[in-house]
Amino acid sequence: MAGLPRRRRKPPDRRRLREHATYSCDWCHEQIVVPVDASAGAEQEYVEDCPVCCRPNVIRVQVDDEGAVRVWAEQE
Repeated sequence: MAGLPRRRRKPPDRRRLREHATYSCDWCHEQIVVPVDASAGAEQEYVEDCPVCCRPNVIRVQVDDEGAVRVWAEQE
């Protein structure tokens, strides 16, 4: 409609992010569900033992500006 001001888009609300994501264990290739904590930053890295094969994985988490989450694992 002409004459009405355009609304500005709000920045992504980090509280609306998915609370969980999955990755594939780099050792046994099982799909593992992990919690996602956006308050820990846009790029995260931590070590977690696979609950299936008990081998250590380096878990990497990336959260983009739109709130999309990417999680993957590499062997420690």
